[in-house]
Amino acid sequence: MLEDIIFALMSDFVLVLDFGSQFTQLIARRLRELNIYCEIYPYNKFPDRKDIKAVILSGSPCSVLDENRLDFDPGRVVGKYPVLGICYGAQLIAHQYGGKVVRSGKREYGKALMTIEKDDILFDNVDNASQVWMSHSDSIESVPESFDIIASTTGVNAAYVSKPGQFNYPVYGLQFHPEVVHSLPGKEILRNFVFNIAGCNNSWTPDSIVNDTIKAIQEQVGDDHVIMGLSGGVDSTVAATLIHKAIGNRLHCIFIDNGLLRKNEFEEVLASYQGMHFNIKGVKAGGRFLSELEGVTDPEQKRKIIGKVFIDVFEEESRQIPNAKWLGQGTIYPDVIESFSVHGPSVTIKSHHNVGGLPEKLKLGLVEPLRMLFKDEVRRVGRAMGIPDFLIGRHPFPGPGLGVRVLGELTPSKVALCQEADKIYIDHLRNSGWYDKVWQAGAILLPVQSVGVMGDERTYEYTIALRCVNSVDGMTAEWSHLPHELLGQISSDIINKVKGINRVVYDISTKPPATIEWE
Repeated sequence: MLEDIIFALMSDFVLVLDFGSQFTQLIARRLRELNIYCEIYPYNKFPDRKDIKAVILSGSPCSVLDENRLDFDPGRVVGKYPVLGICYGAQLIAHQYGGKVVRSGKREYGKALMTIEKDDILFDNVDNASQVWMSHSDSIESVPESFDIIASTTGVNAAYVSKPGQFNYPVYGLQFHPEVVHSLPGKEILRNFVFNIAGCNNSWTPDSIVNDTIKAIQEQVGDDHVIMGLSGGVDSTVAATLIHKAIGNRLHCIFIDNGLLRKNEFEEVLASYQGMHFNIKGVKAGGRFLSELEGVTDPEQKRKIIGKVFIDVFEEESRQIPNAKWLGQGTIYPDVIESFSVHGPSVTIKSHHNVGGLPEKLKLGLVEPLRMLFKDEVRRVGRAMGIPDFLIGRHPFPGPGLGVRVLGELTPSKVALCQEADKIYIDHLRNSGWYDKVWQAGAILLPVQSVGVMGDERTYEYTIALRCVNSVDGMTAEWSHLPHELLGQISSDIINKVKGINRVVYDISTKPPATIEWE
């Protein structure tokens, strides 16, 4: 696989063992921000790797005192690598080596003041009293004889370290979560661990990612050809650019207009790709998609139909490239983590936006150059390659497009209403400077008509809901606090310019409990 080739090009990496914490991805993200290459593995699937430089044990919703705890023998890593246990990881090490872990009188959750009890390299450039973030229901009452307490909060042993000479490599435990932004010295503590204690190299930079990935693609693909479906989104654009830099015109790109894109998006994105000298073919298939969707209202059914028609169209176009042996995809690291998480794949909230089944159907191998990257890393890599801001800064857009933003039955007229309203909305965000301040925005056409008055006439027309959220990775999201004056201008413009809409509302729901998209 492509990542195996990239592994061979890496000098070292940090292994993060996941015990099911909601913060595990944050650990990896913080290390990547320090230009440290790291990967997340389930605690029970230890990788057979010779280049591990350090190991971090994550937190967990479990207790080391439970019979059904996520059990792991710390002896697999203690003494073999520098080790940092966080929350559950710290409790697990303490418990295994003879310390005492007890149930807390009450769950400690939130900010706490950490006081450094003993100088240690882990706390270089950290204030003696600092705010940290706690989230635990068990506490380490006493550490094993081979360890020393080096920090505490009120009534809690907050950090410990193995005594000199006890193990071949130092072992640290933190009761708090340094990966959470509310732990103010957290990034500095992680920096000290990976650089000063583990001796890692900060070589995971956008330029190195580009160079290593291009070499890996060339080795994987050889003289073969690659087919890739482009969406105009950040992930597929960056993935295609990497493959194109590696093999040139032996990459064959297909951009399908499913009739559910934003207004003018097909023409604008296709022109941008051609300006990047991609070997690309644009396929207008909107009528085919809308015909198959006629009369369908269930959102899951709509997604499945859109996915099936996409595969059918893509397959037909791919058959015209008989010498292709590989399929390029823009899979990113959160998708990989989710596929082998501690608790198995998550419950399906809605069908995945990526289209599955193509590799098997077309009998092609997979090329996934972004497979080990987080979303923010994808953007940094894209900028390092000079991809235009129009493409690299685009908001996430659902794979089914407006098919899940026009609620209920899809018709050409309803799609057109949504496109017109959405363009006015996005144009206002761009012109006001808000587009780059938020994660994602879009207009949703509701299957609701209401009474209105325009001039002296009574109207009975549709409602548009505006959605705008701030997020880091889309896993959670807060609604964006757009200025009321701006919202008023957007509402007025949509109602005045889009015949068929007489009401505009603003969605102020967070994720969870709501999702970003309505369907």
